[in-house]
Amino acid sequence: MKKNNTPDNFCGLSRRYSNYKNSAIVILPVPFDKTSTWIKGSSKGPQAIMNASKHLELYDIETGSEVSVNGIHTAGKVSGLTPEVMVRNVYKKTSKLLADNKYTVVIGGEHTVSLGTIKAHVECFDNVSILHLDAHTDMRDTYEGTTYSHACVMARAKEVTDKIVSVGIRSMDSSELKNITSTNIFYASDIRKSKTWIHNVTKKLSDNVYLTIDLDVFDPSIMPSTGTPEPGGLGWYEVIDLLEHVSNKKNIVGFDVVELCPSNNAAPDFLAAKLIYKLLSLKFSRII
Repeated sequence: MKKNNTPDNFCGLSRRYSNYKNSAIVILPVPFDKTSTWIKGSSKGPQAIMNASKHLELYDIETGSEVSVNGIHTAGKVSGLTPEVMVRNVYKKTSKLLADNKYTVVIGGEHTVSLGTIKAHVECFDNVSILHLDAHTDMRDTYEGTTYSHACVMARAKEVTDKIVSVGIRSMDSSELKNITSTNIFYASDIRKSKTWIHNVTKKLSDNVYLTIDLDVFDPSIMPSTGTPEPGGLGWYEVIDLLEHVSNKKNIVGFDVVELCPSNNAAPDFLAAKLIYKLLSLKFSRII
């Protein structure tokens, strides 16, 4: 399929493949960055992903498909003056998209943006577990005076559902120990020693899975553009192998990709865009 490089559409798709009515998929940008505590700039992440996506090849080799023919609409940006308002706005918008039977992908922005879409998906689908890919547990009760910090997002998500499986973790505070379920955390240091970790992760998930991806789950050697980079992260194919297996065994009902903090190096922006397109290819190649 040819692209027309239409401005502000994911992959630069022409109107034929990006109008709301005929699109099965909706990309929802949330350029919010109010609680980041080290490197600021994730509010620019959604636009950087959109810009990079225009350079993607639309044919996916591994699935032998072009998911873009299903239609990918890019919605207007959602944000808010405070984290609480932003989360509420994302929740309302995502709920409306799900009611319209749109497969919804949220792109951030800091990780707090995930909370609104997680809540909407848990309410829309039965028996949803969360697959959380991240360098950090994000299980603090409060951080720097707010319970809606990016460092607290999974603690707030746990109030929505306690079915959370975290993968790639390699940094946490001792105060988070009381909030975690240790058997549901797959530390990066253990993953590198295991041949069965992908199978073990998948076993812990319910049939319906919501996926939240903080891009710092990747090693900084391929993803340096995050607000809190951590050494020892996962590689591209480790993440893709996991997502392929989960997609084959479970129903990924929606996902978000957050915490891109763009710089002069465009390669991480392209990685984020390709990751989104790959996930959509895995999801819709099972349906077509």
